[in-house]
Amino acid sequence: MIGVCLTALYISLLSPMGAQRMVMDKLLAVDTLVFLLSATLSFMSMRARRRRAAYESYAEAIFIAGLGLLSLVALTLAFVVD
Repeated sequence: MIGVCLTALYISLLSPMGAQRMVMDKLLAVDTLVFLLSATLSFMSMRARRRRAAYESYAEAIFIAGLGLLSLVALTLAFVVD
């Protein structure tokens, strides 16, 4: 998913420089960190003896939030790029 965010960042370079592009770039950078956090929590859920279910639950919720943010940025990008 981090690769998808990076691909979207490079596609956003096709749009003219402006406030919308800057916001999309920042959101995609934050989304990359969200997916990294989700992967870290998922790894912790596999390794932990205690709180395994809690880590897995947090990882799933954060992953879904990351997908939502990525979808929002992709939808915006589709209307901005000419």
